[in-house]
Amino acid sequence: MEELPSFTVSQREQFLVENDVFGIYNYFDASDIFTQKYLCVVKEFRREMNLIDMDVVVPRIEIQRDKQLDYLMKGLRQLGPQFSSLDANRPWLCYWILHSIALLGESVDDELENNAIDFLGRCQGSDGGYGGGPGQLPHLATTYAAVNALVTLGGHKALSSINREKMSCFLRGMKDASGGFRMHDMGEMDVRACYTAISIASILNILDDELTQGLGDYILSCQTYEGGIGGEPGSEAHGGYTYCGLAAMILINEVNRLNLDSLMNWAVHRQGVEMGFQGRTNKLVDGCYTFWQAAPCVLLQRLYSTNDHEVHGSSHISQGTDEDHEEHHAHDEDDLEDNDDDDSDEGNDEDSANGDGIHHTSNYINRRVQPIFDSLGLQRYVLLCSKIPDGGFRDKPRKPRDFYHTCYCLSGLSVAQHAWLKDEDTPPLTRDILGSYSNLLEPVHLLHNIVMDQYNEAIEFFFRAA
Repeated sequence: MEELPSFTVSQREQFLVENDVFGIYNYFDASDIFTQKYLCVVKEFRREMNLIDMDVVVPRIEIQRDKQLDYLMKGLRQLGPQFSSLDANRPWLCYWILHSIALLGESVDDELENNAIDFLGRCQGSDGGYGGGPGQLPHLATTYAAVNALVTLGGHKALSSINREKMSCFLRGMKDASGGFRMHDMGEMDVRACYTAISIASILNILDDELTQGLGDYILSCQTYEGGIGGEPGSEAHGGYTYCGLAAMILINEVNRLNLDSLMNWAVHRQGVEMGFQGRTNKLVDGCYTFWQAAPCVLLQRLYSTNDHEVHGSSHISQGTDEDHEEHHAHDEDDLEDNDDDDSDEGNDEDSANGDGIHHTSNYINRRVQPIFDSLGLQRYVLLCSKIPDGGFRDKPRKPRDFYHTCYCLSGLSVAQHAWLKDEDTPPLTRDILGSYSNLLEPVHLLHNIVMDQYNEAIEFFFRAA
């Protein structure tokens, strides 16, 4: 008798996930055939009756904003005892929830806003940085979350609550002689620490040579033979660290040092048959990588499409002069400005006055291009397999919802929707959005994961504060 093939645990788990995902897709597609036939009859009836809005189509996949907002607002007001294990992550909870609300185009009321600002203020250490809660050790991860949460809230009260002078001292204290950063005093050093430090410094307009010294060397040492970036030298390439490493290298204007060809190849191959992204080679699909992997794909494609030519092995987001490059590292008042188009100076003075920089989306989007990943397929995975009917998003079928996955599923969904855009002021076309156009989310800044309107407000505010 022929022996049945034996499967590894990983293979069995992959088969189960595929079975769940394609079961959902098949059920939806079968229902969709009926829906399409029904809509044809309805549209014909409307034409015969000479009714208006003949082209209005009933949405087939809904983001269900009301349910999402209900889930998010409840979490912001009060969390149950099961969240006690996240006591050291409370600024993250603030950011995940507030950013998700902003992506949906909504904001919180004055009471919730004031409570959030007051709480985050109590997390701010006397020597700079934010801890996971009042009185806790300042940590780069929770500092990044707190800053992003306050930027997302926006307004003078939230933005002015960040002590930039002490923050600058805190970031310098986390800087290691190797060029990298440590997460906290005597803590681990990794690419995540590098990114959070540079992202904070960039948006607060306190980025300078001391912070960037040797940083590119450290991140470059973390790029693996696969092309992705690991958490530290010798570690496996990982989606989250790849995003952090790539974004940090763009922010310090050293992205040309990475092997962009191999990075691109690694990133695009992380989208699996389920149409979602995996975080590492041979791992299961996970909804959070909708952002961590899609954002690098879009960033890389925009790097490649700069100035209408492909770049092999090296690339700049900007094609500025050497003088521009020197100004960036000197971090003068105009060092946040680094334009793609050298042939036209129109609008440059205005952009510089607003504190816009090399990390401003409009500076490296100059045309509409087809995404290098399946953006509609990714939206399909998020809306059909990650979305929970009662609100919130999850890793994959059979998993529970949580605020982390809700934040990064929505962030990645926004990236996928806007992946075709020529510039930030151009709305996506109907064909770019899976389901109804009402599913459209606010655009995010790809290097900070902050909604663009809030990002622009913060950049202007901290430019004036310098």
